[in-house]
Amino acid sequence: MPINIYIQETFQKVDWLCEGIWDLPTQIHALETWLDKNGKDLEPNEYVADIGFGIRKDASGGGGVLNSKSMEIMGQIKMDVYFSEYPSAD
Repeated sequence: MPINIYIQETFQKVDWLCEGIWDLPTQIHALETWLDKNGKDLEPNEYVADIGFGIRKDASGGGGVLNSKSMEIMGQIKMDVYFSEYPSAD
């Protein structure tokens, strides 16, 4: 799944990021890069960035950090983030 970006009401696809990548920190970095390059130019709407990530085996903390610049862009374009956790394939 990794990151499916769509319009909430119509489920119209906007973009698809991180094909085959289930690592949350990598996905958040990709979303931040996408927001800075593409997302900031979207007209406000009810967008969703649904991040499908895998559970890290033996995780003991840490993980991805969504920076304030990205959160500001998401607020301006009215984007919510869904975190969809999937069991690890390991």
